[in-house]
Amino acid sequence: MIITGIDPGTASTGFGIVRVKKKKEGSKSNLKCLGYGVIKTDPSWGMPERLKKINNELNKIIKKYQPEVLAVENVYFFKNLKTAMPVSQAKGVILLTAAKKKLPVYEFTPLQVKMTIAGYGRAEKKQIQRMIKTLLQLEEIPKPDDAADALGVAICCGLKMRA
Repeated sequence: MIITGIDPGTASTGFGIVRVKKKKEGSKSNLKCLGYGVIKTDPSWGMPERLKKINNELNKIIKKYQPEVLAVENVYFFKNLKTAMPVSQAKGVILLTAAKKKLPVYEFTPLQVKMTIAGYGRAEKKQIQRMIKTLLQLEEIPKPDDAADALGVAICCGLKMRA
């Protein structure tokens, strides 16, 4: 199963593509990273243009990787109300894009991602990133952070679905 993980944002939306296979005897992992990155938008653009770019780029990612599931980070608590609205708008576009492609969507909080990946809900970002590197057998920690977070969401979804 191929899962696209998304860390929503208007300036930078992280994405991570993970394949989850049934673990074969003798194999190290049932997780494989197929790709990751960020969808960047220009801060000088108006919100409609930024959201349109997120939609267009996500459509390209879905076409390229053909995921069966889309997993998105769900943030209930915002430290800054000014960021809450734009992130929610980006998430809305992401959910609409998935719905138009008839992709099932699963939402996970940062706490759920941390618990699934590290077994500890208050794990530090660096610890989670090291676990992502290990689980996906990557040479280095994925950069930027938004892409690493998206991979974490995809891994969380894959491990939860497998359980």
